[in-house]
Amino acid sequence: MRSFLVSLSLLAVAAASPAPSQMVVREKRDSVPSGFVKNGPAPADQTLQLRLGLVQSDPQGLEDALMAVSTPGNARRGQFLSKEETQAFVAPKQDTVDAVNSFLASQGLTATRFSPAGDMLTVNLTVAQANKAFATEFSTFTHQASGRTSVRTLEYSIPATLQGHLDFVHPTVTFTQPLSRKPLMSIPLPPASARNFSSDAAVPGSCSSTITPTCLQDLYGIPTSAATVPGNQLGVSGFIDQFANQADLSTFLANLAPNIPSTTTFTLQTLDDGENSQDEADAGDEADLDTQYTVGNAPGVPVTFISVGDDTQDGVNGFLDIINFLLAEDSPPQVLTTSYGSNEDEISSSLANQLCNAYAQLGTRGTSILFSSGDGGVSGSQSGLCLTFVPTFPSGCPFLTSVGATTGVPETAASFSSGGFSNTFAQPSYQSAAVSAFLDTLGNTDRGRFNTGGRGFPDVSAQGDNVEIVFQQEGELVAGTSCSSPIFASVISLLNGELIAAGKPALGFLNPFLYSTGASALNDITSGSNPGCFTNGFPAVTGWDPVTGLGTPNFAKLRTAIGL
Repeated sequence: MRSFLVSLSLLAVAAASPAPSQMVVREKRDSVPSGFVKNGPAPADQTLQLRLGLVQSDPQGLEDALMAVSTPGNARRGQFLSKEETQAFVAPKQDTVDAVNSFLASQGLTATRFSPAGDMLTVNLTVAQANKAFATEFSTFTHQASGRTSVRTLEYSIPATLQGHLDFVHPTVTFTQPLSRKPLMSIPLPPASARNFSSDAAVPGSCSSTITPTCLQDLYGIPTSAATVPGNQLGVSGFIDQFANQADLSTFLANLAPNIPSTTTFTLQTLDDGENSQDEADAGDEADLDTQYTVGNAPGVPVTFISVGDDTQDGVNGFLDIINFLLAEDSPPQVLTTSYGSNEDEISSSLANQLCNAYAQLGTRGTSILFSSGDGGVSGSQSGLCLTFVPTFPSGCPFLTSVGATTGVPETAASFSSGGFSNTFAQPSYQSAAVSAFLDTLGNTDRGRFNTGGRGFPDVSAQGDNVEIVFQQEGELVAGTSCSSPIFASVISLLNGELIAAGKPALGFLNPFLYSTGASALNDITSGSNPGCFTNGFPAVTGWDPVTGLGTPNFAKLRTAIGL
């Protein structure tokens, strides 16, 4: 799992100069985030491009609709919403639009729509104008490790008249860490003589040291063939110039997934000036992994690689851009897997909620959204120094499925598997019983280091260690929850294919199913832990735990659980 890239395209908003008594603090940071230094005031004439998040008309209605179409036994289960029906929940009310536009017009500014539903706007202005409009001081900050600079503020206010209308201004107090170009956790391949993937054993012994599609078929009962069903699509997110190489995929299929023709490919979609260079030197290990373990693990399922370019428009590395892109489609994919993320404390709570509601919108359309949980144990998206546990984002969002990692045969929790409890999002009702049982088992261990009332993650897990890929035409072992998310996504896509073929709706948002009728269809992982922050982290126990979630997939049992 990778950290968000700090966007160098800075966003901005209208400029009025209300009297101080008319201003109220909207968002605030107490100090400069770790890893950043404040250089001084930003140049007054520097142009900013800010996003205005407008208060959505009916977010509770959106959540209620998502749960209704996703919960087994509900009369509306599987009756996914149209694009227009979904947008109606988040489109701001007319008085909100009028209030914000009136404020902008008084400054001679005109907003443009940023999101499909109009709940985010874009306005351009100078630093001086922004400082006056929001009673703040934008400054230049440098990320020490990378040397990259950004313009942000530690606090801003909005006119009192816009309370209940203007939700947030972005980017202001969001400080995302620049992405390290550190590759996936690479591990030397064992000798070829030690790797035997044609064994007739239920699970070849070599799978303890090297995971391939064949191992996953044996471990999880994944079928080796499936019919292509019209309307079943699996989307793979690509970011930061990580390109998926077709030649690497062909070699991977020929050598490690022989049940799938080596000519099988993926389709490409791009946004934000994205591309997908096929030069061998440009191949990305993350993109290769994500496409190889979807195409190679979900026979018969069409896979689309969605490449987000460097010209991101949302200030969070394209994470909102890609969801808005899919929400604008009439038929978004039934499954979307993403192997990137950040630490939750990098993102303002208002922006985090906006992104989370965007995932909910896609869920009401019938898309299962899966994210890798992170690779730092309880230390966050990557290992680091900490005293309190660091939740990751977007895994804390309750409207997606977070995937942790296991290792070995028999499976145990991978020590790097990030998991914990959100400080931004409350615990959803669908997991309250499972989380309560875990907390009872845990007792007072490490209390005070995490939020017992927060949304717990991950939800599920899959193999994430010693996973073999082909990268620039060479075999390579990699590790991380980046491996686990595409593997679990492939299982869901295969189940969707069978559902659609039987005339039934796809699974959509998975968690209400997983925490109810689906829980017994998973392999419970009861050993291992995810250390960090100078502790042993959380233990894997019977039932749900914040290391491996509810467990790993059992295809036959899942198939029965969904009524096939």
